[in-house]
Amino acid sequence: MIKLKIKSGDTVKVIAGDHKGSEGKVLRVLREKNKAVIEGVNMVSKHTKPSAKNPQGGIVKKEAPIHISNIALIDPKTKEATRTGVREEGDKKVRFSKKSNQVL
Repeated sequence: MIKLKIKSGDTVKVIAGDHKGSEGKVLRVLREKNKAVIEGVNMVSKHTKPSAKNPQGGIVKKEAPIHISNIALIDPKTKEATRTGVREEGDKKVRFSKKSNQVL
């Protein structure tokens, strides 16, 4: 398992695939599959049976995971996709943007 540079809560941009150019917030990161679920991106229709929670049943739209390699973190300063690095500030490790050199 590789170290992922994206955390839940980050704002990311899709850089490859069917949803290229879409932006959204990371809801969940699936480390074992190297995938992330992004708000409002890669929506799929899921057919659900009637249950106590959803007595009507029917078709539900929900986000499907996207591979980590197809998304890039958005730099809050420049508002464009950036790579990240890690450095030590004092005794803490912090992530920083390679474009603006700003701590994320």
